Amino acid sequence: MCDSASAGLRRVVVTGVGLVSPLGVGTDETWQGILAGRSGIAPITHFDASGYAARVAGEVKGFDPLRWIDRKDVKKCGRFIQFAIAAADMAVSASRLVVGPDNARRVGVVIGSGIGGFEVIEREHRVLLEKGPDRVSPFFILSSIVNLAAGQVSVRLGAKGPNSAVATACTTGAHAIGDGFRLVQRGYADAMICGGTEASITPLGIAGFAAMRALSTRNEAPERASRPWDTGRDGFVVGEGAGILVLEERTLAQRRGAPILAELVGYGMSADAHHLTAPPEDGDGVGRVMALALEDAGLTPDRIQYLNAHATSTPLGDRAEATAIAGVFGAYAAHLAVSSTKSMVGHLLGGAGALEAGLTVLALRDQIAPPTINLDEQDADNTLNLVPHRAQRLDISHAMTNSFGFGGTNASLIFARP
Repeated sequence: MCDSASAGLRRVVVTGVGLVSPLGVGTDETWQGILAGRSGIAPITHFDASGYAARVAGEVKGFDPLRWIDRKDVKKCGRFIQFAIAAADMAVSASRLVVGPDNARRVGVVIGSGIGGFEVIEREHRVLLEKGPDRVSPFFILSSIVNLAAGQVSVRLGAKGPNSAVATACTTGAHAIGDGFRLVQRGYADAMICGGTEASITPLGIAGFAAMRALSTRNEAPERASRPWDTGRDGFVVGEGAGILVLEERTLAQRRGAPILAELVGYGMSADAHHLTAPPEDGDGVGRVMALALEDAGLTPDRIQYLNAHATSTPLGDRAEATAIAGVFGAYAAHLAVSSTKSMVGHLLGGAGALEAGLTVLALRDQIAPPTINLDEQDADNTLNLVPHRAQRLDISHAMTNSFGFGGTNASLIFARP
């Protein structure tokens, strides 16, 4: 356990989790789908993708923004903002946190997105070209810029504490949670609503990633397209959704009888400083960020039982992370359960780290390691326990989750059983 108290730092706990994912609109729905090893990947329906090389994605099905947002306000919120509002409402409701005059200035929001309102930008650009500048929506900017997810949640809750947004590609969600952690730990806030959100399954979004040759083209079997660490992997699958955590100072949470799901005890950040999209083969930046998170938590590697990996289903990325895990955990790596939940939901980009942090908290709560589905043939040089196909019951006292992004930006978070 991190010796934060002796260092003058406050202890930080998770009291609420809110998830919107390709497996369900809700935390329980998503979690049950994960434990069942169900795939949320299917043919793209948001637009006609018949002419695209990659035609599958992890779309959120059955999402009705009117459950959370007044009809007149929906047009002010891009889909990524809508997901964030819904997930934040779930997380805050689960935490039983009430924001009022007595605590509003001590409750903050940090929610990021890797891309923001892609579908709004594409739509309004078409309007500009086809109908002229006078027809562009007055809500265009407010419904598309990254920080309006945090802004909308703050306004709706009346949270007057620290408010910011993170945009660090696929590490966004983990960085937002790490920022919230530091703010509470150092006394700048008593509670932070934090996470990530993304909605980039759009014509331009899919075309852009496909042009990089980053996406799986296993279009005839979409549920088998996302296959981290499998020798047959051919790229990642874009997903959408949001993950939001409520972080609180431990004593205050205990005092109000909040449901404490886990304690956040360690956070690390690093850079590869190597390449814009590819990690070094030895996983140097990845290894350092895990080591930094362990140091921050005051833990040795053998205190971690479960690791939710970034593993996206790309050959270079999967291999580099596995190499780094083996290097950091040494001989103990054989006793570590490592899985990639992206095998079921795809890669939520800016929302990935937050969704996976939420799943890691639930793994601690329920003492179970989620599976990696579609893992039929593991890389021969990868000897880790990757929890193939089925969830594994496990005694988990500490769990780690990794996130890495374009530009070589890395984050690791460590949660402890309360």
